[in-house]
Amino acid sequence: MQTDSSSSDISSNNAGRARRRKRLTEATSDNNKANEPNLLVNDQNKYKSMLIRTYSSLWMMAGFVLVIYMGHLYIWAMVVVIQIFMARELFNLLMRVNEARRLPWFRLLNWHFFFTAMLFTYGRFLSHHLVNTVTTDKLLYKLVSALVKYQMLICYFLYIAGFVWFILTLKKKMYKYQFKQYAWTHMILLLVFAQSSFTVATIFEGIFWFLLPASLIAINDVAAYFFGFFFGRTPLIKLSPKKTWEGFIGASVATIFSAFLLARVMGSFKWLTCPRKDLSTGWLDCDPDPMFKPEYFSLGEWVPKWFPWKDVGILPVQWHALALGLFASIIAPFGGFFASGFKRAFNIKDFGDSIPGHGGITDRMDCQMVIAVFAYIYHQSFIATQNFSVETILDQILRNLTFEEQLTLYEQLGLIFHERQLAQG
Repeated sequence: MQTDSSSSDISSNNAGRARRRKRLTEATSDNNKANEPNLLVNDQNKYKSMLIRTYSSLWMMAGFVLVIYMGHLYIWAMVVVIQIFMARELFNLLMRVNEARRLPWFRLLNWHFFFTAMLFTYGRFLSHHLVNTVTTDKLLYKLVSALVKYQMLICYFLYIAGFVWFILTLKKKMYKYQFKQYAWTHMILLLVFAQSSFTVATIFEGIFWFLLPASLIAINDVAAYFFGFFFGRTPLIKLSPKKTWEGFIGASVATIFSAFLLARVMGSFKWLTCPRKDLSTGWLDCDPDPMFKPEYFSLGEWVPKWFPWKDVGILPVQWHALALGLFASIIAPFGGFFASGFKRAFNIKDFGDSIPGHGGITDRMDCQMVIAVFAYIYHQSFIATQNFSVETILDQILRNLTFEEQLTLYEQLGLIFHERQLAQG
């Protein structure tokens, strides 16, 4: 009996020591893991996510290049499709299934306000392009001129119709939900149209002013991802735990450098630099703006004698591209931080699942909307000429005068020119 009890004591002691050694080993390994650099590259699960994200990005880039090649009108159509997807994702954010079943027409009311806002926004920007497109057909020209003239009135009464519709659909015990949805709808319209509508206005000033800022945001996003993936270890902001200072700084340098080079490449193509005055899809040819004509600087003593290039040509627009690159790398990411805080407020990971590895359309457009406004304002402030040109005056005549008034103007101009010729003779 004593032998059995002593052997059992020995075995229990051995088992206890084994358990203690195992716990000590596990604690040591945990401490070693904690002391390792907190790099995303050490997380093997991230490689699968990176591959999915890369494939999706390549498909999006291919589609984007195709749309750019097709021209201004198709880029505008792409922007409209993106806005519809963004609105759908944001409408779904506060939609409750039970309440939505009791209000079957309320979702349709949201879209009524959406398309009314679209008509109002794009009508202001593109009315003169539409008039220039249909000038050859007298009947169609009169119809379009009338629509342009009364566009604001039409939009106003469409909005009033939606307002009355909302009041008539109010239901007892659901007032709070309905008014919350009404306010949410207007916030979406402000968020989507007040910023992205500037994109369309910029497109017709030249695809360059749309393509360059959009490309810089994409470059900044990709560079921040890869710099953070391989080198990130210092958290940047609490709203986005995966964002790191290494990714932010590395992406900023890459974006500014890319802005200078991309402006040189894009500025060499008339398809990208020529403005579009109508809604046609034909090929463009124009005299390049001075911004897109190279200025040559002598390298002089800066290079050795055997160096083949003695001067370098720089487009003036490349210096402006540096400002866009600076904004895209430092300010525009805060659009993404805003979206991150917004998602945290609603306790969601992504706005949708339209793009594998990226989330929803809204997840990709947060920074794009911020730089779209800046690109338009920068272009109007520092690039666009403020002087009245012949094309601008003709646009005003075609938009605001009837056909009979235009004939009268033509006859009066003829008389003025005739009198001047007699005076000079």
